[in-house]
Amino acid sequence: MLDAETKRRIDSCRDILVGKVPDPKSQVEQITIALIYKFMDDMESEAAELGGQRSFFAGKFAHYGWARLKAPELSGKEKLDLYAEAIGKMNENPGIPALFRDIFKNAYLPYRDPETLRAFLKEIDGFTYDHSERLGDAFEYLLSVLGSQGDAGQFRTPRHIIDFMVEVIDPKKNESILDPACGTAGFLISAWKHILKQNSGKHALKPMERANLAANIHGYDISPDMVRLSLVNLYLHGFTDPHVVEYDTLTSEERWNQTADVILANPPFMSPKGGIKPHKRFSVQATRSEVLFVDYMAEHLSPNGRAAIIVPEGIIFQSGTAYKKLREMLVKNSLIAVVSLPAGVFNPYSGVKTSILFLDKRRAKTCDFVLFVKVDNDGFGLGAQRRAVTGSDLPEAKRLLDAFFDAPGAFENGVAAHKVARAKIGEKGEWNLSGERYLASSLDASPHHQMVNLSHVCESISDGDHQPPPKANKGVPFITISNLANNRISFEKTFYVSREYFEAIKETRKPRIGDVLFTVTGSFGIPVLLTSALDFCFQRHIALLRPSPEKVSPEFLFLIMKSTGVMLQAERAATGMAQKTVALKSLRDFSIPLPPLAIQQEIVAEVDTYQRRIEELKKEVLENEAKIKATIDRVWGGETA
Repeated sequence: MLDAETKRRIDSCRDILVGKVPDPKSQVEQITIALIYKFMDDMESEAAELGGQRSFFAGKFAHYGWARLKAPELSGKEKLDLYAEAIGKMNENPGIPALFRDIFKNAYLPYRDPETLRAFLKEIDGFTYDHSERLGDAFEYLLSVLGSQGDAGQFRTPRHIIDFMVEVIDPKKNESILDPACGTAGFLISAWKHILKQNSGKHALKPMERANLAANIHGYDISPDMVRLSLVNLYLHGFTDPHVVEYDTLTSEERWNQTADVILANPPFMSPKGGIKPHKRFSVQATRSEVLFVDYMAEHLSPNGRAAIIVPEGIIFQSGTAYKKLREMLVKNSLIAVVSLPAGVFNPYSGVKTSILFLDKRRAKTCDFVLFVKVDNDGFGLGAQRRAVTGSDLPEAKRLLDAFFDAPGAFENGVAAHKVARAKIGEKGEWNLSGERYLASSLDASPHHQMVNLSHVCESISDGDHQPPPKANKGVPFITISNLANNRISFEKTFYVSREYFEAIKETRKPRIGDVLFTVTGSFGIPVLLTSALDFCFQRHIALLRPSPEKVSPEFLFLIMKSTGVMLQAERAATGMAQKTVALKSLRDFSIPLPPLAIQQEIVAEVDTYQRRIEELKKEVLENEAKIKATIDRVWGGETA
């Protein structure tokens, strides 16, 4: 349990840095480096008190000792220069363990303000090295501020989801465990804690067994920053020699022949423009990272291995060849269960809908079914704040999974979970993993969907300022219809309002990820889906629609709001002479089709496939036009230059 004083000290460190280091990830890195620096000094001082020799800060590195940094005779600039030099050279220190050298690799001080460093180091000095759970909890809290871990579609997995996956997989003390996209090592630490808990009391692991367990836990990550954070996280949770390496799981073959008994992961969802260019040893030839990661994990399980993998909904039902081939391979060889999570689990960083794939190569050989479990409540509200709520479905989901694993033939279908024969999943060649597809009440039986009012699927529908607010030199942008185009917001030619003005407006008018903007005056229907956290104010000619995540996906609502059906309703509802306007009351009464969430996601995925193909064709047109020009230029012999 994180104590209040440690939490206060971490928050204070971030508050000190925020003016010079605004990026949360960089703040965490600076605090991490400083903590290890301080702990090295604590460990060395303790060894000296017991009669040992100093080795961390010895020889030419002696003048970098923590006590030297605190020396009152040093000026602010001298202290800043000394600290910046120390963290930059510490990875060359032969007297410190390789783990610490790895942590200091590429470390640097991103600011040059002596007063900021003085206040920061004063707070860091209050931490003391202690190999206790309390310090590990403190670092977990520090990592929680990261949220979105990078630009590659990585999102910090909520702790309760990690623990649920680990409890279902139930790793054992003698098994090898791997996370091939480990981020800050959350899955590895949860597995470690789970095994220690299962082997407590009179069955507690002996020192050699603990050492063997730690040696069997491995992680890869493509980001050196994530490797650094995961090494520290593991170290503070009792790993004296953690095994996390910088490694590109999808393009490097160096570790291809290594397998694991247990794999736990939430791999990146995002693929770069042009796709991934993997090596040729994958069973499924693909360029999408989510396909390749799942393929990698399925192929790198030991003969009796198990895996739990968080995947985006595209894996569940995308119609592309690679997706279908991947699902076929999973259903035939290892898939044992699919748990559908509610949209909003990754809020406020992403509203993406996800599921958990459970693989078990041993069970899949003898079980003719796949279990589909639906989780509507994961114990937290699905809004941006993710506040704790009662009635979590996760304990019941765990009970249902255990019952199915123990006796799949005797398992009785219900509302929350139902089993489907593997042969049925492959009947149409789609290998679709959306559980609702196989329910007797599936809407596939009818081409029509329920029609509802827009207000039914939105938490709120609000318009913007009716009077131009007072301008400010800086603060929060104020946007108008002219700033909306092509599903984007342009912040050019905007004015600003004060931060105080923005904070005072209603929460329903403060934009969040997943909200949809919709113009209601003049040029109807320029919808914009907000996919990143942006603060701005907007004029009354723009409406902000906040979808209810349990009813409609933001991406589906965006597609509906740009459809012909909505445009026709807008034209009929508009009033006014000089400038036609749709009143909010009328907008709330707009009628839209509402298929189940799973079907919504399939529609979004299908549209996304078409859109990607359009972009590919546009690129091909430009390339061919360039070839035509080059051909004609050759005829001229270069004389057109």
